[in-house]
Amino acid sequence: MNTENTGAIHIVVMGVSGSGKSTVGEALANELGWRFIEGDSWHPPANVAKMSRGEPLTDEDRWPWLEALAAEIAKDDAAGQASVVGCSALKRAYRDILRSGARDVRFLHAHGSKEVLAERLSDRPGHFFPAALLDSQLAALEPLAPDEGGIVVDIDAPIEAMVTEARRGFGL
Repeated sequence: MNTENTGAIHIVVMGVSGSGKSTVGEALANELGWRFIEGDSWHPPANVAKMSRGEPLTDEDRWPWLEALAAEIAKDDAAGQASVVGCSALKRAYRDILRSGARDVRFLHAHGSKEVLAERLSDRPGHFFPAALLDSQLAALEPLAPDEGGIVVDIDAPIEAMVTEARRGFGL
């Protein structure tokens, strides 16, 4: 998708629902002065409706969403604008699509126990993603491979500590 190297860095904060992708991503973007892209807001209405009914998304549901996010990364990259993106990016194939948007796409995996995740999801009334879908996301999650340019942070840590760890891990 994007073949020019602008020097812009793009960090995808990934993980299952309830891992704090938006909170950590927004805090990291604010600290760095970068744009934050909330991946959930890029879901088409059909995906939101499906999840709201308690139905897990299929790969076919996700492809257009991921391609739209990759295009947004490419747009920022072409403008020389670094970004932080909150996106589940559960599978390597999904991360490959996101990586197609720019030469320097890195991943920050917000990881935690099923118990902590379930508790967080139960504390989000009105969110379109029901706690009942957590198991499907955990089953789909493929951990970062060593060649994927990513780091893992523990969601039990304070937000500030996760941001500091991300900056240190990515040399920012």
